Amino acid sequence: MAEDEPVIAPDQLREGHPKLWRGLAIASLISLLIMIVGNHEGHVEDLFLAGFAVLIAVALAWDAIQRRYGVKR
Repeated sequence: MAEDEPVIAPDQLREGHPKLWRGLAIASLISLLIMIVGNHEGHVEDLFLAGFAVLIAVALAWDAIQRRYGVKR
């Protein structure tokens, strides 16, 4: 039974396309910042948009740090 199964490393089991997800995160970040310029009167929306943009930027920075030190690919 064991001889029929291929030997693979755990990092080969990863799913998804990391570059695609990073690109979509950058596009979301830019679109959130563009939406700040709008026709709304209150600035509560601006705070939420900027807050979510900062969260995405922190996540991208964390991902870049992990990739730099070899934790992720």
